[in-house]
Amino acid sequence: MNDMQSNQFANATPVDSSNSPPAGADSQDQAREAQSVQCARQPIGVVLEIAGSGSAIALDLQRLNECMADADPSIALAGQVGSQIKIKTNDGWLLASVRNQRQDRRGDGNSIVANIDFLGEGMEEKLTGKIHSFRRGVTRYPIPGAMIFPATSEDLRQIYASDGRSAIQIGTVYPTSDIRAGMYIDAMLGKHFALLGSTGTGKSTSAALILHRICQAAPEGHILMIDPHGEYSAAFRNTGMIFDVTNLQMPYWLMNFEEHCEVLLKSSGNDLQNDRDILAKCLLAARQKNRLAETMGKITVDSPIPYLLSDLTGMIQDEMGKLDKATNTAPYMRIKTKIDELKADPRYQFMFSGMLVGDTMADFIGKIFRMPSDGKPISIIDVSGVPSDITSTVVAVLSRLTFDFAIWSRSESTSPILLVCEEAHRYVPNERNADGNSVGTILSRIAKEGRKYGISLGLITQRPSDLAEGVLSQCGTIISMRLNNDRDQDFVRAAMPEGARGFLDSIPALRNRECIICGEGVSIPIRVSFDNLEESKRPASEDPSFVDLWNQSGGEEDKVYRTVQRWRSQGS
Repeated sequence: MNDMQSNQFANATPVDSSNSPPAGADSQDQAREAQSVQCARQPIGVVLEIAGSGSAIALDLQRLNECMADADPSIALAGQVGSQIKIKTNDGWLLASVRNQRQDRRGDGNSIVANIDFLGEGMEEKLTGKIHSFRRGVTRYPIPGAMIFPATSEDLRQIYASDGRSAIQIGTVYPTSDIRAGMYIDAMLGKHFALLGSTGTGKSTSAALILHRICQAAPEGHILMIDPHGEYSAAFRNTGMIFDVTNLQMPYWLMNFEEHCEVLLKSSGNDLQNDRDILAKCLLAARQKNRLAETMGKITVDSPIPYLLSDLTGMIQDEMGKLDKATNTAPYMRIKTKIDELKADPRYQFMFSGMLVGDTMADFIGKIFRMPSDGKPISIIDVSGVPSDITSTVVAVLSRLTFDFAIWSRSESTSPILLVCEEAHRYVPNERNADGNSVGTILSRIAKEGRKYGISLGLITQRPSDLAEGVLSQCGTIISMRLNNDRDQDFVRAAMPEGARGFLDSIPALRNRECIICGEGVSIPIRVSFDNLEESKRPASEDPSFVDLWNQSGGEEDKVYRTVQRWRSQGS
């Protein structure tokens, strides 16, 4: 550090940023606390230059080494990448996060130059020097030469304290062990959220923790979760309703025309357009045969009016009968054959059963959206048993019902709905992986317009770089666990706000069940260690122990036999 900076340190007035040790405390604790107070009162660096969102500072290496031995974990990390420091201003404190460090080669080797990102500011309590009334953003910047001090755990307690809005507590603030980390529910859900993390980082358990906390805070809520692997049934069997192919009973006639095309039409090119024209004409005619259609006047091919599959095949047969000998009957046969296949295949019975032709739309919507919730505010839709060729369509129908219900219920009192989509990159892929399915279109629309209608979208994915470009940027709160892939890290870095850069650099180094949270749901970017979840509330996503299981023997023949029986009788 140069002579001018050294003189500034020598002449700096110590700032008391902690209380005196409590009377009657153990003598060893008193000594430790007195040492922390002394360490917190001494500056650790000076401001070198100021820029809008961040600045450069010089840190004294000797002071950093002294801080490392401090009992307060926040002071011990002072000046390190991702840690918080505070800067003295005329009437208070500025809080900043350290983004990077490098040795100052122009000095004597005792100086470190670092870049910082400003997080917010607070007033100073004159007697103790503590921070209070902390708020996000900066109104008055410091000047070069301003003193820098370590942020104490007591400072962080003030900074991360709730401002009175409804919040859920999900863990502890790093590096402390007792400062609770909260997320503001309305802000988080009002502008969507995303939970990101590589496989094995504890993503599913963390998602279950957040949803459990939301359900506890709002037991009459309306949450719909798409579960592609059947993991969450175990986590919510006591607090939610579990739907799978055995009890979902989703009527096929709820599909709109595009979704019908995805399920029934497999041709391409000119044949596809020809098939679409035929299906549109016959589907509209089949819907018009229902008594409901007579009372409603004009209906469209998208209207959710019940119809019989036999009526649809009958219309196709009639249209085919009107053709002269020269006209090709192949398109009609293709559609009719596909419908007959779906009716006969037991795997599709949850959707194409003849029992689902009654007008059960209101019952179905009330059931999956938990209206009323009856103390079970979350629906888990386990699509692991749905045939892979129509999984995307099933998710599209559920997502579109969420959106359409919100639009058509605007004249009623608002009932916000949270739609949580696990493995989101499968359903809203980027342009490179896009397959043209309607699910990507509807989820993108919910991301852009959903909050106007009271729909919140929660995206959970291990591959954020495979998500559609605009969708992640629509998420106001991003919860990032460890990401091992460089492309995923870059993608998240681009989506996060400027002030979180210092935190972002620690994403590859996060432990399991640790995360960085930034955006609307928190006051400032925050690193959190998630709470442990009780065994009964965890999803069934634990990795098997190969060594343990491969040291067990017995009953393999029976296991194979039972598996084959289930395999053969799927859907029946």
